[in-house]
Amino acid sequence: MTDDLLSGPRGRQFCMGVLTAARPEIWTLAARAAEYPQDPGLASELAEALRSPASVTAAESASGGALLAGLAQAVHAARYWQQPDETDALLAQPAIRLSLEPVAHALADALAAWWGPGLLDRDQQCFVQWTDERKGQPPVPGGAARKLADWKAAALADERQAAKRPENPEANWGGWWWSTPRPSELLTTTRGLPELGAIGLLLVEDSLGWKQATVWPLVPRPDSHVYEIDGPAAWTELAARYPMDVSLAKRHDWWRTTGIAGRWLVPDWSAVAADYDGVHLTLWGYLTTAGLALAAKPSAGPSSAVLERTVLAGWNPDETYWLNDVLTPGAAPSDWRSQGSGRWLRQR
Repeated sequence: MTDDLLSGPRGRQFCMGVLTAARPEIWTLAARAAEYPQDPGLASELAEALRSPASVTAAESASGGALLAGLAQAVHAARYWQQPDETDALLAQPAIRLSLEPVAHALADALAAWWGPGLLDRDQQCFVQWTDERKGQPPVPGGAARKLADWKAAALADERQAAKRPENPEANWGGWWWSTPRPSELLTTTRGLPELGAIGLLLVEDSLGWKQATVWPLVPRPDSHVYEIDGPAAWTELAARYPMDVSLAKRHDWWRTTGIAGRWLVPDWSAVAADYDGVHLTLWGYLTTAGLALAAKPSAGPSSAVLERTVLAGWNPDETYWLNDVLTPGAAPSDWRSQGSGRWLRQR
């Protein structure tokens, strides 16, 4: 499991985030080593600090708050429309990854103990409605088929338009870099937490810095069928079973973030909806899958002559996209306000 946690940029950033919450000096060392990659001495100093007994102890004793801090760092550092930043490049160095192995092993155990099995918690699902500009209406748990049809039409139109863009993947061009059913009005939920309202308040990729939100509990139908993305294999299987070719639309953004040019797939979410009511990304699935260029091959049959890849991008940890009308309103909503530094305070 530790190899999985360290195989991708989000998992490595998670490990670093937990450590720096407990040992700020680690962040100072990492910042210096990232700023001066030509100085091998700085990377060696960081590697020694990472594998020290103090770092392993910090990981073994990590509280829920420390794990959330690590998750927040992993999420907020995600950039799927540009090259990996200096910290991502630093943490990908073999010596640094090797030094992180004892920490990753301890954190894998700590995360499992804190979060549990990680599958969808049907009794604690909440929709986060950002209210910085105006108070919104209650979420409407209906019309999923129309919303998916609108999403697919827009995605296909974007792919057609992308044919006019430069063929060179290095060209300065950007577009829809996410692999989720966005833009759409489909409802999404994350697990509610007593001290936070919903984990979706804190863990948001490419956040716009919202400060106010209303958290609406929603209840999925007991017999709703949910697909669990709990690691790279689950994501690539989904893309292979329900393929949508987005090679032109993703060509430039995903080349920058992965360094790979070629054929790209995302799941056709309207096709997924025929078999599943929702798709849930576990915390572990996020940490081990997001940002990686993964081969999307069918689960059976001969391999394709042209390798097709996929990237999980723009999907927040523990977030479920609901593809069918299986949600009903739950308990009363609550209002929350950001206090900065990852803290949210309930208003009512």
